Amino acid sequence: MGFTLGLVKELDAVGDWGLLTTDARLTITGWNRWLERHAGMAAGAVIGRKLYEVFPALLTRKLDRYYQQALGGQIAILSQRFHKYVLPMSVGAGGTGFVQMQQTTRIVPLLNGEEVSGTVTVIEDVTERIAYETELQERVEALREADRRKDEFLATLAHELRNPLAPIRNSLAIMSLTSDPAIANRARDLIDRQVVHMVRLVDDLMEVSRITRGKVDLQKRRLDLRVAVESAIETSRPHIEAANHAFKITLPPEPLYIEGDLTRMAQIVANLLNNAAKYTPANGAIAITAERDGRQATVRVEDNGLGIPPEMLTRVFDLFTQVDRHLERAQGGLGIGLSLVRKLLDLHGGTIEAHSDGVGQGSAFTIRLPLADDPLMPPAESVKAVSPTLPITPRSILVVDDNLDSATSLATVLELLGHNVRTVHDGLAAISAATEFRPHVILMDIGMPGLNGYDACLRIRSEPWGADMVLVALTGWGQDDDRRRALEVGFDMHMVKPVDLLALGEFLENHPHR
Repeated sequence: MGFTLGLVKELDAVGDWGLLTTDARLTITGWNRWLERHAGMAAGAVIGRKLYEVFPALLTRKLDRYYQQALGGQIAILSQRFHKYVLPMSVGAGGTGFVQMQQTTRIVPLLNGEEVSGTVTVIEDVTERIAYETELQERVEALREADRRKDEFLATLAHELRNPLAPIRNSLAIMSLTSDPAIANRARDLIDRQVVHMVRLVDDLMEVSRITRGKVDLQKRRLDLRVAVESAIETSRPHIEAANHAFKITLPPEPLYIEGDLTRMAQIVANLLNNAAKYTPANGAIAITAERDGRQATVRVEDNGLGIPPEMLTRVFDLFTQVDRHLERAQGGLGIGLSLVRKLLDLHGGTIEAHSDGVGQGSAFTIRLPLADDPLMPPAESVKAVSPTLPITPRSILVVDDNLDSATSLATVLELLGHNVRTVHDGLAAISAATEFRPHVILMDIGMPGLNGYDACLRIRSEPWGADMVLVALTGWGQDDDRRRALEVGFDMHMVKPVDLLALGEFLENHPHR
């Protein structure tokens, strides 16, 4: 079975493909306009010449056997998947990523009656289709990888949340079983530490979300980078000392002035120091060095810990990525810290680079930031420590939350602090209780049955007696849009659960009425 010359002419008239014919000695006898256009050779320049003279690569690539098969009466179909192309032709500028045209080729016997008189080569350009398929495959693989990382992250998140929940439950059992105040106090302190840890996990997730969506406002000003490094060192020193690491600090005598957010810069460096402490076995060595490098300031954090495999050096900054998930070397965490560091540095016009000679060889992270133009500036103010003492001025407070345990536990804490507290569990009950009780302060959840916190706030504010009440939204919804909407409907403050009692106490002390 093959093609006749008549069929070849019909194919040339109706199709967008290359058609090359030869005689039985593989001398080129036909060369259509498609081939002239794509191969860049006129028909007159190739007709009459030997096929392998014009395309010697057919021999070196051992594709000549398909022409011999065609002369023997067999059809050969050469797919792009295995051969890429048969006749080399360049691809024009089109962004496909290919240099050579990708082809699907058929080499068919040319028939004269019942006899084979030569060959017909039919070439179809599949470059764009293959480029689309390749891009589609890459996107599918990217989605699979994202799905795998999502599943891995959710499993890690469940693990990280269960870790603090176990000691919390144990501590609650201890407190119910013991009458020894010292033991009960230790259990209470343990619960507090674990809750702080859980809140930090959630806060980190929200932080990454805000930065990714461009919702972070940096308080940039000229500051001495050494101040941020010193603040980070004070934050991380307990973790370093707890593992008995040797800690070397090298700071220059002269200031390193940059334009940046002091809190965020300290957060960046502390994250690197905490990682070094976490991923370095006990009695290890950690060093931090800050210095000037031309028009840049650099901060380098080094350790002699677990190290990073070469293939992970660029991926360590990807969201939800952790270098080593082996159970015997698991260090905890969600794999968002370094991603957060890179995103914050991007906002400062800085960069970060990871280096490691491999597993067990330690690691080094180098931050580079542009120095400020003017070297003269007053020193940055140190961050003052906040007193842990809760201000207490007795108030009447209405707690509104559809979660009974949440409402009751918060009310109990407030009562122990000397406040007069009532609780209700939906928006309509909040309006009724506020009408009767006339509290100084209402602490109200947002998502509640019947009437949500936003609408309840609007209705309370519409009453003459509600104008001067202090309304605080206490909710699990912590996005910037949630904060904005809460303030728009009339709340004086938006706070995310679990509430920081010190922050709440200070707010109430500074806002006795509206």
